[in-house]
Amino acid sequence: MTAHAKFPSPYDLKTPVGAEGWEKLYPYYLQFQNSLRDKEDGKFWFCDSQHWPSPFKPFDAVTVEFAVKCLGQYNTRHYLIPPANGVEYRIHNGYCYMSPVAVAPELIGGRVPHFMERAGYYFQNWDRLLANWDKKVRANIADLEALNFEPLPEAVPLEWITGGVGLDNTYALMETYDRAIQLLYKTWQYHFEFLNLGYAAYLDFFSFMKGQFPTIPDQAIAKMVQGVEVDLFRPDDELKKLAKLAVKLGVADALKSGSVDEALAAVGRAPNGAEWLKAWKEAQDPWFNFTSGNGFYSTDKYWIEHLDIPLGYIRDYVVRVQRGEDIDRPTEAIARERDRITSEYAELLDADARAAFEGKLGLARTVFPYVENHNFYIEHWSMSVFWRKMRELGAIFRDAGFWKDADDLFYLNRQEVRDALFDYGNGWAVGAPAIGPTYWPPEIERRKTILAALATTPPQPALNNPPDVITEPFTIMLWGITTESIGRWLDGAANTTKLSGMAASPGIVEGRARVVRSADELGQIEQGEILVAPVTAPSWAPIFGKINAIVTDIGGMMSHAAIVCREYGLPAVTGTGRASSSIKNGQMLRVNGSTGEVTILS
Repeated sequence: MTAHAKFPSPYDLKTPVGAEGWEKLYPYYLQFQNSLRDKEDGKFWFCDSQHWPSPFKPFDAVTVEFAVKCLGQYNTRHYLIPPANGVEYRIHNGYCYMSPVAVAPELIGGRVPHFMERAGYYFQNWDRLLANWDKKVRANIADLEALNFEPLPEAVPLEWITGGVGLDNTYALMETYDRAIQLLYKTWQYHFEFLNLGYAAYLDFFSFMKGQFPTIPDQAIAKMVQGVEVDLFRPDDELKKLAKLAVKLGVADALKSGSVDEALAAVGRAPNGAEWLKAWKEAQDPWFNFTSGNGFYSTDKYWIEHLDIPLGYIRDYVVRVQRGEDIDRPTEAIARERDRITSEYAELLDADARAAFEGKLGLARTVFPYVENHNFYIEHWSMSVFWRKMRELGAIFRDAGFWKDADDLFYLNRQEVRDALFDYGNGWAVGAPAIGPTYWPPEIERRKTILAALATTPPQPALNNPPDVITEPFTIMLWGITTESIGRWLDGAANTTKLSGMAASPGIVEGRARVVRSADELGQIEQGEILVAPVTAPSWAPIFGKINAIVTDIGGMMSHAAIVCREYGLPAVTGTGRASSSIKNGQMLRVNGSTGEVTILS
């Protein structure tokens, strides 16, 4: 790292041409305030492009608000995690920047007994409380599904008059919208109920191992908790089952014909076709409530609404099954490797240390599956339903002339949607045109122009002066933000043939690079290529059978990408900072997932 090098201040960063006025798209509390410059410039901020890789539409910013606020509350107010409060977050030039809030050293000791009591209760009652969580989340999803937005009628129903209801249809419409937002808020409250404890237990085990074996590789520790069966892998597993069933029933060729409708019709005409179609239908609820993105954007495409996506993956699997390939995850080999490493290190410990080792590892293995499992129920299933309901509301506005497309609703922030609802109901109530149909179309076009301009400029990876040493464990584990990675960002592309990052999943392979910037480009991937991306989503797993390795710009040992790669036995280097902008399609690469090095060979 260059001496005294620092990243730019957010206050000095220029607005991309054409994006002037972007600040008005987001609430005041999500922005750097001029009156707080001295304080804000004294903090180190990094761009969370792992979760939010593109600029926010105004409505979509609700995901960062609810997610990061709820993350913070569990550290700070629920469990009183001794060294870590929450994470401050701001939107700047459309991107999300974060700054972890540490606990003052003199206060850490006082939090320890509270943490032991509160977190200890969860750890000791994990299975019972997790079963309760599952019940709560499924009920919350059912409540979201039950929401129904209806356009305003010509007149209040006669039964409401004769029944003395005393309300009009706008009341239900506004109440339903408010309920949708509250259910989303509840979704994110539940998301973090267990998640931070899952990380805390792993970090406790991690710190113990580093204390016992100072030179132990991070990857060796991670391998001791791998080999988990989690619901996040179920959507991909269901596709594999459907591919095998298609071959077994003799409908594989019919399945390959034309569009989704044409393929399903061809299967339906085939002998045994009805059996396959029944399995196809059964797999959809809930496993097709799965997005190729990460659930944080209204533009994410969910399988249940875009059946061509899962069908495309099934077709790929069918070809591989017909070739005689094994398409299953290498679960047995991964479990064997887990057990081998665990026993080798356990044998090096004395009796007391061995007891502590077994206790901490046992807890980490008990709680770790949640770190991935919650992802299906929250980011995928819950958010699938929420975005669908918001588009239903957007369609009502569209039909009332407020804007052109149902999705235009997302160019309003969540408070403006409430105002637009009142405007819609107000015009209906007084018998005069609402203001929205003349106000919103040009305003939405203006906002589209701003967002397109914001997307032309990649975000700065970080802002302000980095600390001399990064020690905050969540920042390292989740985002892969380390002292070394910051040094690489500051030094820029000094080395044009070698990149370094986190050794996230072991193995050494060579292959051609395929640079992918969004899920829409996954179809371009060819057999044996190395996937290079700013970040990957866990839902990209169906293409893992095609590729040889993964390289990402951001992400730590405990990022979803790293965990999924280990479970699929795929070499991975995460947190390189600049792989997707330094590597070009077709270049030959050598990826060493054991050391974290990527070499550009051609």
